[in-house]
Amino acid sequence: MKKAIITGITGQTGSYLAKLLLEKNYKVYGIKRRTSSVYNTERLEEIINFKKYLNKRLFILYGDLTDYYNLNTIINKINPDEIYNLGAQSHVQISFDIPEYTTQVNAVGVLNILNILKDHKKKIKFYQASTSEMFGNQNKIPLNEKSNMSPASPYGISKLYAYNLVRNYRESYNIFASNGILFNHESPLRGENFVTRKITLGLAKIYYGVENTLELGNLNSKRDWGHARDYAVAIWKILQLKKPTDLVICSDKNYSIRDFIKECFKILKINIKFIGSGIKERVVDKNKKTWIKVNKKYIRPRDIDNLIGSSKLAKKIMKWKCKTSFKQLVQEMMENDLRKIKLEKKLLK
Repeated sequence: MKKAIITGITGQTGSYLAKLLLEKNYKVYGIKRRTSSVYNTERLEEIINFKKYLNKRLFILYGDLTDYYNLNTIINKINPDEIYNLGAQSHVQISFDIPEYTTQVNAVGVLNILNILKDHKKKIKFYQASTSEMFGNQNKIPLNEKSNMSPASPYGISKLYAYNLVRNYRESYNIFASNGILFNHESPLRGENFVTRKITLGLAKIYYGVENTLELGNLNSKRDWGHARDYAVAIWKILQLKKPTDLVICSDKNYSIRDFIKECFKILKINIKFIGSGIKERVVDKNKKTWIKVNKKYIRPRDIDNLIGSSKLAKKIMKWKCKTSFKQLVQEMMENDLRKIKLEKKLLK
């Protein structure tokens, strides 16, 4: 039976990956930071029978990517076959507020793991969660494994450092270390401070009268959005290859935040109009009720206007593709948050 360590297991992608590995009969060891909560495993519990697996083939351990001694102890004790590093300070906007912490977790944390693996007797396969944010604004699109990288945020910069560390240690020490360059991946498990989930949850709250309006930043930003469930499969497949490599994982299509909003309102069956422009833009319904308005505080110091990737190489060598369409993704997220808010409102009565 294979053993795998997942850092960031309680996050969106970590939860989907844990579910996948458990279905493939792995023993899964999840590392999470100690918080005031005992486990904070709500996402995992939403998609797996948590009690069925806990302490049988699923183990939750406390750890920190910035603590070399702690990581070394865990890795040597478990002696895993695979390590999936999904742990990170992963919010772009927040990285401008806490750049030093973002760098410590996202970059130095990876250096810690690689130094442990370099000296480990067993050849452990290592996956690093890289990101499309490393590309920054580019004129030549779609973006692939050979595209130039010029990140536009402390988050992207920290991830690029880690990406290059993986490549350097792979070539210098013959470590099986791979980068998955993942474009935006969303789901009902997405954190509430990320724009897609902020939209679906915010609109659900307005729909049921819990809140009045939703405030957003740049509505014209375009992203290549896929489903985290599909991307978890790609992550696993990368470590099943005979040789380590770096692969772009994406849907090969992109849509603006404006497009995402339109799809949400189609599900709500509400006709809307975008009125005004820039920071004065609003989204209103036929009764002139304002649902969404732009607030300049949500506009980043530097923003990436257009991201779209090419998964041609991943399709070729892994036979992988993004199965969930943009419309299906939005529908799943919107309907999930409508159910969530409806239930919460019912329980409050």
